[in-house]
Amino acid sequence: MANVAADQLSKEQKDELLCTYAALILHDDGAEVTPQAMTNLIKAAGCIVESYWPMLMTKMIKTVGMEALIKMGSGGGGGG
Repeated sequence: MANVAADQLSKEQKDELLCTYAALILHDDGAEVTPQAMTNLIKAAGCIVESYWPMLMTKMIKTVGMEALIKMGSGGGGGG
């Protein structure tokens, strides 16, 4: 999604991205990542996501762990 402009993303991709950013913000702030906290943050940003997205994201975070998910998303540097 990094190579695609936000207005070119599907509704599902935008919802996933909003939830990802909300989870990262909450985690970085030291707050508990809950569906309600994510929804509140997304609404405060003037956005709306399908109600199942925050629940799915928090379930994944609780199952896998936020630190592990962050490490999965960070790619290695380019070779020389």
